[in-house]
Amino acid sequence: MNIYHRKNRGGILKSFAIVRGKDRTKVKIALHDMEHYGSMRFSAKPRRIEPSYADNLLVRVVGVPLRTPCKVAALVELENNAGAAISKLRKIHPPAHIVIVSPRHSPYNELMECVDIYPEFEMESEMEVSA
Repeated sequence: MNIYHRKNRGGILKSFAIVRGKDRTKVKIALHDMEHYGSMRFSAKPRRIEPSYADNLLVRVVGVPLRTPCKVAALVELENNAGAAISKLRKIHPPAHIVIVSPRHSPYNELMECVDIYPEFEMESEMEVSA
């Protein structure tokens, strides 16, 4: 099956969100806000990606030079199509930079092929884990 045409249950092409931030807390809050305030549906748990890779993806998708490199980044597969995801993001003002990657962007197939190899992004804080 051509991964470019892989669809979710509703038949809508999936999209990805790349969440870039200054620290882990901002990325974690942005992911939380996307789900709870933006009503975005994650297809799987968020994945941790290298900040330099996230920066590279940003430049490739947006097509402008990078202004500020991130220090922490996550990748999450969305059940929402790209247009709906972008529309919802405009309403919630998350504390991290979020880039939506749709099937029309060149990195989309690359992300579809390798999303499962990245480790999960830990959503619990260190205090919650030790409690």
